[in-house]
Amino acid sequence: MHLLHIDSSIRGDWSVSRRLTARAVATWRAAHPDGTVTYRDLGAEPLPHLDAAGGLARMTPPDQHTPAQRDSWELSERVVREVQQADVVLLGLPLYNYGAPSSVKAWVDHLIVPGLAYDPVTQKGLLGGREFVVLATRGGGYGEGTPRNGWDHAEPWLPHGLSQTGLEPRFIATELTLAPAVPAMAELIPLHEASLAATEKEIDNLWLPASTQR
Repeated sequence: MHLLHIDSSIRGDWSVSRRLTARAVATWRAAHPDGTVTYRDLGAEPLPHLDAAGGLARMTPPDQHTPAQRDSWELSERVVREVQQADVVLLGLPLYNYGAPSSVKAWVDHLIVPGLAYDPVTQKGLLGGREFVVLATRGGGYGEGTPRNGWDHAEPWLPHGLSQTGLEPRFIATELTLAPAVPAMAELIPLHEASLAATEKEIDNLWLPASTQR
């Protein structure tokens, strides 16, 4: 068994999503002691965004690639290969300015490769059939009845962005992560703690047999 672990937060040791993905990796390793893990840190080493120099590589025959297009294509091949080799993909997804970090958007863009991530003739996704767990963290609250209900554009976008590939994310979300650090949100700390505890419990049960789940 092989797990691909991806972080995207830029907050280092202050990152809730990083703490949660680390907890999930430990849980997975306990369930798969002989398993292996590949790690990609999009927060520390972001992939280049598609640009005018190399971005059209996915629409240009390989024998016509410019040097920049060739480099961009080869990077996308490596990104796709990481997913192909994984039985489980684990992504930490913080909410930045009501959307996904731009580094996650770049990762998705590099995955959309005809012939590798999807069949260009049938449009069938070629990366399905593997588990894809997304640990989403949000500084505020965006649920039904809140003033900013619907302002979280990361979770609704990701399944659409990856739809061509066949990857189907399962979201486990933690809200109000800024409550302990922002005085104006102090009264929301109990709600944050409840949200975090529920997430940690779900993580701890991810790869346990149903009969042993807590």
